[in-house]
Amino acid sequence: EQFYLAWPALLMLAAWLKPGKRTIMFAIGIAGLVSFAVCAWLTPVSQPWAFYFSPLRAWEFAAGGLASMAPAWLLERRPRLALAFSLCGLALIAFAYLTFSEEAPFPGFLALVPVAGTVLLLLAGAADARSGPSALLALPPLQWIGKLSYSLYLWHWPVIVYAGMLVEELTLAQRLACLGLTLALSALSYHLIENPIRRNGWLMANAARALVPALLLTGTGVAAAYGNAALAVRHQNPEQRSIAASAAEPATARAKACVEGYDTVTPKPCVFGNGQRMIALFGDSHADHWSTPLIEAGKKNGYRVETWLKSSCRPSRYSYFVTKLNRDYRECDQWREQAIKEIIAAKPSLVVISELALTSSRKMAEGKGQPDTPDAVWRAGLRSTLTSLSKAGLKIAFIRDVPFNDENIDTCVSRALWRDKAPSLCDQTRADAANDKMAAIEREIVTSVPNASYVDLTDRFCNATTCHVFIDGQLAFRDQHHLATPFAESLEPEVEKRVISKVGR
Repeated sequence: EQFYLAWPALLMLAAWLKPGKRTIMFAIGIAGLVSFAVCAWLTPVSQPWAFYFSPLRAWEFAAGGLASMAPAWLLERRPRLALAFSLCGLALIAFAYLTFSEEAPFPGFLALVPVAGTVLLLLAGAADARSGPSALLALPPLQWIGKLSYSLYLWHWPVIVYAGMLVEELTLAQRLACLGLTLALSALSYHLIENPIRRNGWLMANAARALVPALLLTGTGVAAAYGNAALAVRHQNPEQRSIAASAAEPATARAKACVEGYDTVTPKPCVFGNGQRMIALFGDSHADHWSTPLIEAGKKNGYRVETWLKSSCRPSRYSYFVTKLNRDYRECDQWREQAIKEIIAAKPSLVVISELALTSSRKMAEGKGQPDTPDAVWRAGLRSTLTSLSKAGLKIAFIRDVPFNDENIDTCVSRALWRDKAPSLCDQTRADAANDKMAAIEREIVTSVPNASYVDLTDRFCNATTCHVFIDGQLAFRDQHHLATPFAESLEPEVEKRVISKVGR
């Protein structure tokens, strides 16, 4: 909708500089090219920004605008060409619909396919082709849907969202009911709101009369959007508020800004406590969520904890691709080597290591077409890091990664509670959430290195068949694969028993 303000301003500026159709087409073309170039560049770097940031979708409007200004007589005199345009256009749209997946890097270059198809259909339709897709689109039922298209666009998403909130898994009949409801709401709003306002003689007689209500409605919409979050919180039940609070609480190290960002290459360790002996915590965000119980257990046993933590940077020595950067994580490679040198120089009593499991990393990358790390590379990288620390005479406790869930657990549990259902609805099978086969390989590597021990706390989450997400009345995970901090606090006795008492003394 922002374009309804931006485009008129652009066209008026172009006409003011040099009146004429060519000037306007040139302005639209330049704006479209710039928009597309930035969109294509940003899509692999940050797909959400490329998708939602309005100026980066302006090129699609520009394509439609240029199509509307093309002389219709070019195709009116060439009916076969018009038919070819309509067939090709429909084929391109069908191809995009049938082949593009949720993981496709859209919009970017891929968006050229449906946009080009739409432009071809517009050109063929303007030529009034009386055969092929253009003739099909001229049928009264499709013309009726076309009239309602904007109303359908506005109504379909609220209907889908609210239906998904009320029903866990929509059946085919329920989906068809949603479609029928969307059509009914669209028809009602089109005939009772859209057309009466658009064709109101009193509003049309004076521009100010139309502008003031429009501005008031826009302001109301903005205010409603800002108030929506507050309303959502207000209507939460106490259990949901507790879930939200647990998910929002950062781990101890992260709360002190001790988890370094993607761009850093020089470690900046943090110190917790003032004990004479020191424990080093080394890893990515999956080491960070252990900082809360480890720091408390360390204090009880006379240890201070120093952290070497970096976002998405695994201690295992191998290079790998990260989606956020859309390339290999070179900064991690530099940071890791420096961190290992610093840890060896610090001579801690114990080095505690944890990292995102390779199998979890693969689940996160499914369908995104990014390079995979071979098992052999991971094995060699893990062994290399452990060996360097072990040869320096350091004791090592490697904590197995936590189970990986199919969705954000805080959302799933909150939704279950809102429906008066048990949080166990969000539990995962052990086979899906905890890859025991890969963990066995990991254990073998760790225990083959002198002074290294493997700490497996999976029994706190999983039994023989099921991994739980709500344990002892607490939310266990704040998202798909990070521990909720209040639950992590409850693991302090386990960390003391299995990490410090057995390995650190």
